[in-house]
Order: sequence, then C-alpha cells, then structure tokens
Amino acid sequence: MIIETKISKKPVIYKKAIKILENRFTNVLKNKKPELIWILEHSNVYTAGTSFKVSDIIDKSIKIIQTNRGGKITFHGKGQIIFYFVINLNNRKKDIRWFINIIEKSIISSLKEFGINSYNDKKNIGIWINHKSKIKKIAAIGIKIKKWIAYHGFAINYSVNLNNFKKIIPCGIKNKGLINVSQLKEIDKNKFIKILIKNFIKYLNNLS
Repeated sequence: MIIETKISKKPVIYKKAIKILENRFTNVLKNKKPELIWILEHSNVYTAGTSFKVSDIIDKSIKIIQTNRGGKITFHGKGQIIFYFVINLNNRKKDIRWFINIIEKSIISSLKEFGINSYNDKKNIGIWINHKSKIKKIAAIGIKIKKWIAYHGFAINYSVNLNNFKKIIPCGIKNKGLINVSQLKEIDKNKFIKILIKNFIKYLNNLS
C-alpha cells in the first residue's frame, strides 16, 4: 500500500491543516488518493478534543479551536513535531488498540534509537519520561477514527516553549510535567523525523 509522505518546512495554520486532512480522508475513503503521513509545525494554537472540559483552561483569555479529534486540550507551536496521518484501517486491522499501540511503539522506539528511554501509560495516554525522578510527558496522541480510517495524529515536544502549557491543564492531566527532546539530548531533528516515519511504517505493515 502506498503512503504519501510530506514534510512542511514552514509552520502551517491549524485550521488549514485540518481542512487538508479532512479532504484527504474523503479521498482515501473513495480510493482516489493514497494514505498520508504529514510532518509539520503549527503556528501557536490551543486545540480542544472531544472530551475536553472548560475547567482544563487556566487562562480564560486564550482562544481555543475545538476539533473532532479524541482527547482534551493541548498546545501546538514552534519547536513541536506534529505527525499527522490518514491511514485506512480497512486495509489492515479494524482494531483501535492495535493502532494506538503502533503510534506508541513508533515514538518509543525512535527515541530509543537516540538513547532516550520512554514509556506509555494505560491510564494517561501519551509517551512519558522519568526524568530526575519526575514523570514528564514528551508526546501527546489525539486521533479520530471514522469508517475505519484513522486521522489526526501525535505531537512530540522537541524544543517547544513549555511555558505556553501553563495556561491550560494539558490533556486534562494534573501533577505531571512536560519535557522536550532537546532537554534530554542534542539530536538532529531531521534525522529523528526520518527514523520516526520509518518506524511508523514498519509497525503499520506488521499485522501480527
């Protein structure tokens, strides 16, 4: 199965990106275009998934874009690796847990290749780091599955300004911090992205 891969060099406005994903969803459903992996950064934006609560907003002055992905409220901005996809599970496995596991393994194994140990948490979705005896989130996951086509994706904190998260309760999770890849190791961003794409496709094509 062919997967088109795009890497945008300039920040993409959130609403524009979602419109492109929705359009690709329709075309994948109709078998008019191939599946998609799209790596980008967003201009600064706060987005809220289908299960967000108003109480997760600390600074009531911020503007929030509500979206149809799963999850709660988060921040996207410069220095964050956004990994979007449109993947047809009809051609693979109609299994949401299997697909979430692919995302988790892709992130964990890619970080591991650069000597960074991370793990998933069944209670708190995302990828986590135990840093100096404190649990901190390095990647957030928020997807939507409709007619067994999965889209939206995940975000990895590479060198994002973490102060922007202080205006919200990220993903509705209290008492846990956030961390950047750059705080743990100096790694080549482009090389990391290539490995991330490689691992995602590898696990996606392993149907066992």
